[in-house]
Amino acid sequence: MAHKVRTEKVAAVEDVKSRVAATSTAVVTEYRGLTVTQIQELRRQLRAAGADYKVFKNTLVRRAIDGTEVESLAAFLTGPTAIAFVSGDVSAVAKALRDFAKAAPALVVKGGVVNGQALSDRDLVALADLPSREVLLARLAGLIASPLTTMAGLLKAVPQNLAYGLAALIDQRGGAPETPATETETPAGVEEAAAAAGDDAAASAAATPEAPVVEDGTDSAPADDAEAAPAE
Repeated sequence: MAHKVRTEKVAAVEDVKSRVAATSTAVVTEYRGLTVTQIQELRRQLRAAGADYKVFKNTLVRRAIDGTEVESLAAFLTGPTAIAFVSGDVSAVAKALRDFAKAAPALVVKGGVVNGQALSDRDLVALADLPSREVLLARLAGLIASPLTTMAGLLKAVPQNLAYGLAALIDQRGGAPETPATETETPAGVEEAAAAAGDDAAASAAATPEAPVVEDGTDSAPADDAEAAPAE
């Protein structure tokens, strides 16, 4: 008989050790006053939230968690103890425990540990008030996407705002310039420059002597002295 009890204790210690090895997050509760049916219902709800809920003897749990990351759970091991070993979202588990305790006040949430960090009952209440992991991830995704959406809107608005700005600048300066007439008038400065150029050309022509005009015919040029008229 004694050997059987010892074997059961060893098995319980190994069970706790295996659970601790699988997760470093756990919540300790006191179930005094709960019925078997209530405990079964609580176990079902916690399983849906990502936790395995089981009743253990305090002495065996202390032995199993000694020197592990969840050793701080020993401070909560008083009275009838049931531990929820969390493999999912700890805030969802804390919320499930809080909601169940409202309907069944006999359930007492004492404390827990998350990744080796001890949590008080108040800490667990704060975790229960947090949104679920899925909601937090969705909000984070929204925060990341929001600046990108804003930037896309700004880039899209740049050409429109540029057009509005140009239109306002044109209106401020008296509107767009009139379309030039069909016949383009010569500016006054150009006319004066052309006239001056014409006068210079005329003066240059007057200063240059005219070349003799050569005409075809008998009187084209005077004869040389060597070629006198033939003797009679």
